[in-house]
Amino acid sequence: MNKKFLTNKAIGSKYYRKAKARAEEYLHSPKKLEALLKDAKEKASSRQGLRGEIWNNLAACIRLLQAYMRGEYHTVPWKSLVLIVGSIIYFVMPMDVMPDFIAGIGFIDDAGLIAWTIQTIASDIDAFIQWEESRQAGSSDDSPANS
Repeated sequence: MNKKFLTNKAIGSKYYRKAKARAEEYLHSPKKLEALLKDAKEKASSRQGLRGEIWNNLAACIRLLQAYMRGEYHTVPWKSLVLIVGSIIYFVMPMDVMPDFIAGIGFIDDAGLIAWTIQTIASDIDAFIQWEESRQAGSSDDSPANS
């Protein structure tokens, strides 16, 4: 099956609409969001196909949500947060456009939707990564070796 077709099917699906509708509920519940992110990390690490750039960007999205929930990072539009959480909910759901139990292709729609989300909010992810890098650089400047 065509990956672009499956991605478009996923974006327009009732499953994704339902996931996006639930996203705000997760954003208002740190415990629910923490559990979702744990599930997403476990599923992503068990998927051989989720490597490279998609994994790096999904991992950045997860770190962004964790920093947001800790109150450390708020420079992200609410719409982008909803898209990220909605896509992660969709990713974690076993039943969607292409159910996960279908060997070989059950994951294609998930990966396509994640890639679409990352592309849609690329500037927000880039801004977060820059913020994250500036914090890391700042913390290394404060280390005892630099005093």
